[in-house]
Amino acid sequence: MQLDRLVQFHKALGDPTRIRILAMLSKGPLHGQAIAEKLGLSAPTITHHMAKLRQAGVIYDRREKNTIYFYLHAANLKRDAEAILNVVFKGEAEMETEQDKVLQTFFTADGKLKQIPVQRKKKLMVFEHMVKGLEMGRKYPEKEINDYIKQFHDDCATIRREFIMNHYMYRENGIYELNPPEMWAKS
Repeated sequence: MQLDRLVQFHKALGDPTRIRILAMLSKGPLHGQAIAEKLGLSAPTITHHMAKLRQAGVIYDRREKNTIYFYLHAANLKRDAEAILNVVFKGEAEMETEQDKVLQTFFTADGKLKQIPVQRKKKLMVFEHMVKGLEMGRKYPEKEINDYIKQFHDDCATIRREFIMNHYMYRENGIYELNPPEMWAKS
């Protein structure tokens, strides 16, 4: 992770209202009006905060008819929060691992997958990053997995198939479940 991106992430989280918003979104998606009501703030103020959080890549949104729902991007939040520990305890020179470089190459700043890597080792790094936001032991219907994948890339069928082929997930009767990391494909 580049140092300037790390600073941008922490600036976005340097506001108590944004921390409260993330805590609310950790319980599930909400629309802007619900967030505004819960925090006692105006809709334009919430729009401002959501733009900052989206720019930092810790939330994403989905439109359902005329309503925009906001979701916590847990994988990005965890990755970026851990990056500061790498800088502090390992030093900036050691901060970027091979995986960091691959993720930086294949993902945009807001967490979208630019393209699926061709090289197997890089592909597995990308998929491992993507499944980190899923919960172990939880059963996901296909629609929910598709919605989760779409926050990264529109080709959910290909990525879903890759999750199964590389043993990240198990599928039975249209229900998906995350496998333990020990079962995941290794490069």
